Amino acid sequence: MKGLLLRDLRLAIRAGGGFGLGLAFFLIVTVLMPFGIGPETGIITAVAPGILWVGALLACLLSLDRIFALDWEDGSLELLATSPLPLEALAGVKALAHWLTTGLPLVAAAPVLAVLLNLPVPGFGWLIASLAVGTPALSAIGTFGAALTVGVKRGGLLLSLLVLPLYVPTLLFGAEVARRGAQGLDALTPLALLAGISLLALAAMPFAAAAALRVNLR
Repeated sequence: MKGLLLRDLRLAIRAGGGFGLGLAFFLIVTVLMPFGIGPETGIITAVAPGILWVGALLACLLSLDRIFALDWEDGSLELLATSPLPLEALAGVKALAHWLTTGLPLVAAAPVLAVLLNLPVPGFGWLIASLAVGTPALSAIGTFGAALTVGVKRGGLLLSLLVLPLYVPTLLFGAEVARRGAQGLDALTPLALLAGISLLALAAMPFAAAAALRVNLR
């Protein structure tokens, strides 16, 4: 499993679908949003948690189609399916690799981008906590969507349509944690709910992704 994880990390970086592309997209969304909202600092500050979370979600979504695509194209996915490693473990490793190359860099970059949106200082820690807790769910759910659409030509749009509804609870509670933290309110309750969503996704989605892979590999 360790070798597979290292291999996926190298492939993600070399293929251009890793942290570089996600961070660039996150930066573009964060920088352009204030131009569309207007020069009112108060409005930008109020919507900053939502902007940052939407940007992180879209950045994660951008690289989902590459989770299984490269393995499918070179035939290594079939070899992995016949290896002693269970497909559930394969899906879990793929989700972890996606989070390490996409989700974790977004967590690290979020405070810097929060400064651009004038997020109050008390909200920085809550923003980091919400992204650190919530982005694993995005990667796990995205792995399930990628398994469903593997082998489908130009399945990126279909993948987006499949996973976006499943992303909504994570987005709502993640943005609520950052918003409440920025306002000095209690954010532990939405953070606990967000953690519950992530734990449920991490527990269930590898099995769902493995079932989808078995269907597509028949």
